[in-house]
Amino acid sequence: MHGAELICASKGEPLVIVGFPSIAVVIAIILPGQGEFVPRSIVCTLVEPVVEFTMRLQLSSSSDMAYGEILNKYRPDLRPFEDVYRRLHSSPELSGQEEQTAAVAAEFLTDLGYEVHTHIGGYGVAGVLRNGPGPTVLVRADMDGLPVEEKTGLPYASKKRVKDARDGVVKHVMHACGHDTHVTTLAAAATLLHSARSHWSGTLVCIFQPAEEHLDGAKAMIVDGLYEKVPKPDYVLAQHVMKMRTGSVGIRAGPMLTASDALDVRIFGKGGHGSAPHVCIDPVLIGASIVTRLQSIVSREVTPGQLAVVTCGSIHAGNAANIIPDHLDLQLSIRTYNPIIRERVLAAVHRIIEAECDAAGTVEKPVIKTVSSAPATVNDEGMVKILRATFCSYFKEDLVEAEPATASEDFSLLATEVGAPYVMWGFGGTDAKTWDDAVAKGTVDKLPSNHSPYFAPVIEPTLRTGVDAMALAALTFLWGKTSSQ
Repeated sequence: MHGAELICASKGEPLVIVGFPSIAVVIAIILPGQGEFVPRSIVCTLVEPVVEFTMRLQLSSSSDMAYGEILNKYRPDLRPFEDVYRRLHSSPELSGQEEQTAAVAAEFLTDLGYEVHTHIGGYGVAGVLRNGPGPTVLVRADMDGLPVEEKTGLPYASKKRVKDARDGVVKHVMHACGHDTHVTTLAAAATLLHSARSHWSGTLVCIFQPAEEHLDGAKAMIVDGLYEKVPKPDYVLAQHVMKMRTGSVGIRAGPMLTASDALDVRIFGKGGHGSAPHVCIDPVLIGASIVTRLQSIVSREVTPGQLAVVTCGSIHAGNAANIIPDHLDLQLSIRTYNPIIRERVLAAVHRIIEAECDAAGTVEKPVIKTVSSAPATVNDEGMVKILRATFCSYFKEDLVEAEPATASEDFSLLATEVGAPYVMWGFGGTDAKTWDDAVAKGTVDKLPSNHSPYFAPVIEPTLRTGVDAMALAALTFLWGKTSSQ
């Protein structure tokens, strides 16, 4: 058999573990005076293969209720956090420029008594709450907005225009991906967990990460010595507000988000008068051929059933109708799950670009530059199994099976850097009636999603769901305390 079943015998009898292919050593905490096993943490050491893992098992409806009681007792009044959310939404900051957002996060953590570190990898913030022996759980929120003009019409809609430090261009800015929701829910969850620290043991690390939209914020924090400043985590957790019914939570084991590779490409031609193309090498024609040919990769080179996306998001050349330019710029985005498919697609992109340039007789080789890259987000199956049980007990019918998405994240680097397992889940932000009507009409695909200028999560119950999910997940992997401890 693969995996394990955990079965508790009747009161007063020992815990039995079934389904392991080899010997297991079980450690359970016996509560004084209770006369029964209540395994708050079960550590199994396997011989074939040798695996160590920690699992939380809730044995009865009373222990299931304990989480809900903790959340309801220690959840802070969310009205001030709703105000924080509105303020963050109306004043977003571009990737790498999250100065004010980081200050808000740092102030929350400092006021709570966390050990706070700032300016990690730019404007990254880390807060550490040490609360006795036990595992270290890292929870993460991203902070940056997008260069999008908001069209939601909300009274707290962003009207900001700022200069992008990367290219010097003044741009509209919007929290079109819900990172304002992430910052707010993590701040509130950190408050809840601090208040409830008599119920758990271990170390909590709260990360507010910059520059997720550029897929380089997590790496920047790591390179800047994140794990020299905070303890290395045993578990890493994150969540993302999505186009889902508000109040719902979606989780899945295995692939959750795709790997991403962004390429900047420059094609060199030979410029001249638009009336004399025969003495020029037209980079516009080459670029058009490349864009068309790239679409054959998914249909003709990727194994059927495997996911791959190749998108040309920007193409630019020249400034006048009667001038053939001497170069053309392309910006490409590639998304994949499977690492073998990823290598194959990237190789095909390079091959096609170079071949089209050769076919056109260009004198200079094209320049292909990788500007960002992030691995696929693949949720740990063991962690998901444990977390799904906890979520199901609390969220009940509002817990759904998430579908894999073709968006990408750099969150997983915070875990893989130290060999820790990780889970990311989604929670809904779409108004319940709007969602239900769309489901009934079959128009869910037309609802605003992340990165849309119309994307606007409803404040409640979205914030409460995000706060509860993050706090509940952290409690699941921290050690529990009993009243006698």
